[in-house]
Amino acid sequence: MRKLIAFDDDTFDKLTQLGRDRMATIQELADEAFADVLKKHGIPVDLKDALRKSAALDRAPAKSKARSGPVRKAKS
Repeated sequence: MRKLIAFDDDTFDKLTQLGRDRMATIQELADEAFADVLKKHGIPVDLKDALRKSAALDRAPAKSKARSGPVRKAKS
């Protein structure tokens, strides 16, 4: 699927130079950037990530509402 994204000239020039420095295309830079944004917000990037996240949720123990730490008796 193709979508258009507009950049100002300065940003585009910097992205072009970064692509040259890393021997990457603008598309590869965009893919990396969008994958980072999705990861930051906890959204799986692909099926493998979705399965990994699902398996981690299945293995996580249920959180209890009990207070953690030592129980102290009140002084009388």
